[in-house]
Amino acid sequence: MIKYKLKCQNEHEYESWFFNSVEFDKLNKKGLLECIYCSSKKINKSIMSPMISHLKNKNQQIDALNIDFKNEKKKLIKLRKYIEKNFDYVGKDLSRKVREIYYDKKNDKAFYGTATPEEREELAEEGIDLLSIPWVSKDN
Repeated sequence: MIKYKLKCQNEHEYESWFFNSVEFDKLNKKGLLECIYCSSKKINKSIMSPMISHLKNKNQQIDALNIDFKNEKKKLIKLRKYIEKNFDYVGKDLSRKVREIYYDKKNDKAFYGTATPEEREELAEEGIDLLSIPWVSKDN
């Protein structure tokens, strides 16, 4: 990962992370980057001092991140097991089921499933908020 200080044509400066310098160049060339302040798409890298770290310290940081990742994954797996045990799976019928309960208000049955981005947007326009949970595989 690499952090760049970015500057738009209107002189706004901000920082952003990229996988590498090639990723920044590709995204910028395609016009997919924009200023967080004015939405200008003309973005340049600004001068920034590099971060230098000691190799031992870097390995310790990586080890700490791996431990944090494993702990968070355990929490997500625990949450998934709880949902699977206590909620009914409705699959792709989620948006229909949500509307039934939202407008009926008599039924408070708990369920989970999947919705397309378009369905999520339609539900949001109706005032219905969904909660997305990262669905971590239990196997790996």
